[in-house]
Amino acid sequence: MLSHRRPRSPALSLASAATAATLLAGCATGSQANPDDPLEPMNRAVFTVNDKLDQYVAKPVAQGYKAVTPEPVRNAVTNFFSNLADVGNFTNNLLQGKGVAAAESFMRVAVNSVLGLGGLIDIATPAGLEKRSQDFGLTLGTWGVPSGPYLVLPLFGPSSFRDGIGLYVNFQFDPITYAEPAVRNSLFAANVVDVRTNLLGATDLLSLAALDKYAFVRDAYLQRRRYLLGESTALPDYGEDDEDNADGKDKGDYKDSKPAAPAAAPAPR
Repeated sequence: MLSHRRPRSPALSLASAATAATLLAGCATGSQANPDDPLEPMNRAVFTVNDKLDQYVAKPVAQGYKAVTPEPVRNAVTNFFSNLADVGNFTNNLLQGKGVAAAESFMRVAVNSVLGLGGLIDIATPAGLEKRSQDFGLTLGTWGVPSGPYLVLPLFGPSSFRDGIGLYVNFQFDPITYAEPAVRNSLFAANVVDVRTNLLGATDLLSLAALDKYAFVRDAYLQRRRYLLGESTALPDYGEDDEDNADGKDKGDYKDSKPAAPAAAPAPR
């Protein structure tokens, strides 16, 4: 059952602590740093830890889940979390003054929750209600808040000063945050496994294609965020698959239109 309290989730605490720690480490700049990435030495170290955790924990779990779970069940799980994501999409579209997109997001939640068995079946997309993915980092960008330096957050992966703040607020828009701790933690874990499973193809391609995985992920992340804010006309090239594959097939964007990072446990969508 949903609680009337506002419990602080472990993931939220991690995000807050990681952002605070990174802000305090602002002096860790490299002598020849990329202008977008003045904290590169520290970011590379965090990226390496995330990558190892992904390689030895998250990816094997995702592969096992995919191997033992029938595709219709996996699709239902993805649809469920995607439906929850539309709550945040509605709020952020509203805050950005995008009335039509906010209305579509609201209708998606209503239709999928009622007719789609709590969101397990995506009724809204075939009905012509387009998914309008947003997050609070993009909302801040729309309001003119600069992104600040690129950051790699422990567990959560690619981010920026602005998107790190946005990540905290995204948790407040997430209905799971207000569930009882046992339910909340179970759903958060299921969300992570679901997103990582949807990213298996994209990250396998990344491992083969990228000479410098860190630089590839950073540049793709920054380019995508600029594209979503209308600051760039081109999306990053993820390889032979399209953008949807790089974003977890666009069904699992439960936190964000921010893509879950390869080499990191995916953030809630």
